[in-house]
Amino acid sequence: MDKQHSHRKDEHVFLAEKFYQPQAQNGLADIRLLPTNLPEISKDEVSLTTTLAGKKISVPFFINAMSGGSLETAKLNAQLAEVAATTGIPMATGSQSIAIKYPELASTFSIVRQKIPQGIVIGNLGASHGLAAAQKAVTMLQADILEIHLNAAQELIMPEGDRSFYWEKNLQEIIKWLNVPVIVKEVGFGIRPTTFKQLKKLGVRYVDLSGRGGTNFAQIENQRRPAKDFALLNDFGLTTAETLLASQAYAADFSFTASGGIRTALDIVKCLILGADNVGISGLFLHTMIKKGVSGSIELIEQFKSQLRSLMTLLGCRTVADLRQVPYVLSVALENFRQQIQTKP
Repeated sequence: MDKQHSHRKDEHVFLAEKFYQPQAQNGLADIRLLPTNLPEISKDEVSLTTTLAGKKISVPFFINAMSGGSLETAKLNAQLAEVAATTGIPMATGSQSIAIKYPELASTFSIVRQKIPQGIVIGNLGASHGLAAAQKAVTMLQADILEIHLNAAQELIMPEGDRSFYWEKNLQEIIKWLNVPVIVKEVGFGIRPTTFKQLKKLGVRYVDLSGRGGTNFAQIENQRRPAKDFALLNDFGLTTAETLLASQAYAADFSFTASGGIRTALDIVKCLILGADNVGISGLFLHTMIKKGVSGSIELIEQFKSQLRSLMTLLGCRTVADLRQVPYVLSVALENFRQQIQTKP
């Protein structure tokens, strides 16, 4: 077993919690929703049902990728999976690359399927891996969906990370031949609009935009560098709000997951209004699990469900699709960004 790799997994969890910010800088505060004064709706009419990678889910949010690959993160995966099973929401694991290389660590991931025998489980692998590894990752979890993450910035800052990034062939083969849907996922730096043109050519249909504002892997990996010489990238990339706005022109070709610094039910609603079909949450759920355990995490998720129904009632929306019609106003800075991004190739 690669003890250094396993230790890195533990470091990531420790540093993610160390740098956790209750008030995320995801740009969603720059979006103001206009109230509906005559909602003409009852809360019990609201449906939270939506889709994730083409699969029906009962609520529009899920536990996004976090952990696995060490004994400590195996415990965390088991706890998160218990929460997911109890609340009926999907769950993604962290990157399974270490378990592909060292099969004896597969149990740190497969515990998730053991705890969630019926619900949706999402595997996770980096884009440097090919089809054979993707198939192993799916088999390991009996996964319903596989996330393929794009993390060039993280790898370059990571002391032992990759320095070569030829990913398109892998993506194309995995999308074409894997027997489960694939979500192509950023890891907190957002997605440039022109990237969608490349992804469409590769056959990608599902994209996790993963904007800046939540868990910051530039900051985390820089903390692991002896000289800590990459703080210059701490603010690199597009915020969650920016990448949602930038993606709107490509909505006809993709189904979007929003993620990056989600802290409240209002954040979730804003993401859905801006075009996401669902929302992934990592840092908040990690923080809650560490501070309040399984019971506190379940309580938070159930609170989100109730608050989402209340917010949708307030906005006069019976379905997630209805939220797309809610009017909103952008801050001057965010509106300026929107206008500039529309003029760039």
